[in-house]
Amino acid sequence: MAQDTTSDLTIDAGFKSFIETEVLQGLSVSADTLWQGLAKIVTEFAPRNRAMLAKRDALQSQIDAYFDGGGSTDPAAQETFLREIGYLAPEGPAFSIETANVDPEIATICGPQLVVPITNARFALNACNARWGSLYDALYGTDAMGDLPTGKGYDEARGARVIAWAKAHLDQVTPLAKGSWADATSLSVDGGALQVGDTTLADASHFAGHADGSIFLRVNGLLIDIRIDASTPIGAADPAGISDIWFESAMSTIMDCEDSVAAVDAEDKTLAYRNWLGLMRGDLSETFAKGGQDVTRRMNPDVTYTAPDGSTVTSKGRALMLVRNVGHLMTNPTIHGADGAEIGEGIMDAVFTTLIAMHDLARDGGNSTHGSVYVVKPKMHGPEEVALSDDLFSAVEAMLGLPQYTVKLGIMDEERRTSANLGECIRAAKNRVAFINTGFLDRTGDEMHTAMHAGPMQPKAVMKGAGWLAAYENRNVDIGLACGLAGRAQIGKGMWAIPDQMAEMLKVKIGHPKAGANCAWVPSPTAATLHATHYHHVDVKAVQQDLAKGGQRSTLHDLLYMPLADRDALTPAQITAEIENNAQGILGYVVRWVDQGVGCSKVPDIHDVGQMEDRATCRISAQLLANWLHQGVVTEAQVMDGMRKMAAKVDAQNAGDPDYMPMAGSNDSLAFMAARDLVIQGKAQPSGYTEPLLHAYRA
Repeated sequence: MAQDTTSDLTIDAGFKSFIETEVLQGLSVSADTLWQGLAKIVTEFAPRNRAMLAKRDALQSQIDAYFDGGGSTDPAAQETFLREIGYLAPEGPAFSIETANVDPEIATICGPQLVVPITNARFALNACNARWGSLYDALYGTDAMGDLPTGKGYDEARGARVIAWAKAHLDQVTPLAKGSWADATSLSVDGGALQVGDTTLADASHFAGHADGSIFLRVNGLLIDIRIDASTPIGAADPAGISDIWFESAMSTIMDCEDSVAAVDAEDKTLAYRNWLGLMRGDLSETFAKGGQDVTRRMNPDVTYTAPDGSTVTSKGRALMLVRNVGHLMTNPTIHGADGAEIGEGIMDAVFTTLIAMHDLARDGGNSTHGSVYVVKPKMHGPEEVALSDDLFSAVEAMLGLPQYTVKLGIMDEERRTSANLGECIRAAKNRVAFINTGFLDRTGDEMHTAMHAGPMQPKAVMKGAGWLAAYENRNVDIGLACGLAGRAQIGKGMWAIPDQMAEMLKVKIGHPKAGANCAWVPSPTAATLHATHYHHVDVKAVQQDLAKGGQRSTLHDLLYMPLADRDALTPAQITAEIENNAQGILGYVVRWVDQGVGCSKVPDIHDVGQMEDRATCRISAQLLANWLHQGVVTEAQVMDGMRKMAAKVDAQNAGDPDYMPMAGSNDSLAFMAARDLVIQGKAQPSGYTEPLLHAYRA
């Protein structure tokens, strides 16, 4: 790897060239300013970062010793101990966040949120353009109505069901003064009011405006575009000429540099940053083959229409983009500091994703219309680590000549010490916080690692009903509201991980807006369009107002309950099933990560049902088996038997992939060895994270 030495930094030559010849072009930041500033930031923050990681290990060692010494799992006893060792921070007075210059997609508009690997330009563009989606397509092509399409070509009977479903939805969320949308014979605008045949809207405020071929409605802040085109087959058959109904869908999208990518070297980081650069400049494009032809995808333009008062309104055609940086743990070989050590990947991301976002800040009508950069920071443990991130971004802003607090911070509530100290974590970045959320998988993985010495964990399926999990979800919303996030920031919920089960998602995921979350993760643009229906039905702002009146629904003691299993109640059959289920999930994910560099994909589970898998799903499976190994519930021989059996199953599931390298019976499969080590060495992994082993084997 060719390297350059600049300002006491040793930098991969290709990466350095990319930054200087592509990223810095058109910006007011010189190369000298950048590299000297980065060197200064590394000198200041690398030791602090290492100290925070050392504190994680020290606290975990104390917790392990507490349980090894017979310490009680009773929440009251835990609280006393955790306060003694500094795991629980002192709680300050009530406060509200002071985050300013927040775009409406974050502050006031509630809706679905996508997370997409930034290293895949096609996926990134799909997610960016998922601000708008066709309801007709989403219903026709999925099982949302209870079944999947069959055969080839257009099925008129299925199409009629789609149209009936869609118009029934309009009846529910934008009802007419009389009759049904199904009976509409015409749509027109008269004197700033919408006429639907011989009637009007029951609530005139739902009419947002019109454009050629479009009538725009608004429900709970989200636009609906009723498209009228009698020249199309569907429009010609519709009495009112309605050819489709489009929804504002993914209001925001997290472009991910972390859990959903496999970035282990300079080439990988350059790809991630180059795609982010294209998104921030607005010129990212990707050409690919589809249906025997080359198709070029670009970022969608804005949507313009005439409001009821005759004024012209421009609405975004793209989701508001956030970028998820890497956490505090990992380093990256792209840049080495003066001491010869790899610099923290989180420090790299803070500098370069912010630098690249300056292209957006310099243009009109780009991603942020309020002059902000949105960074989601994962895997922070407690208020001190949040404060470290806050200080880091202040240093980056000063180095780049940006006003302090240009960068807004998303705090992912996915580690136990953050959940237990959430209010103080928010306080530590009260001028930056624009996002908090929950995530069952990483949060459960950390729960398992924290309680590794406390006893055997419940099986994963049982744990989903554990009391601490409900407390975690409730406290996240309640504490967020108590800290003034309503109207200023997102309170989010986690991913629907089964992209092929949209009917079930429609039944279940409405629980997220009902819980007071103004955004929730979905696995695809199609899922975003379907999930948008939930925000039509639920006024999240009203829900948040009601919740704020009621105070907190769960206590710290509820949160500290540990989901331990009754060892004697675990049957041999249940133990074998849990080994195989987790081994199959680990292998199915790891083989793509290590061998093909795929950080997130739809992986068949043990029942051949496609599940969205990323490092968080791998973490929980590995930590469950590592816990059972440590607690003597299973033996290493049992785990390895399960691994070998499931390697054959995963090989069969991937038989159609020409790039796949089989694991079963192989003595040199790096993927199999990585999966094995994630379990066998799982107890020793920092916080139970998968990254160190995955990166090592991928490299």
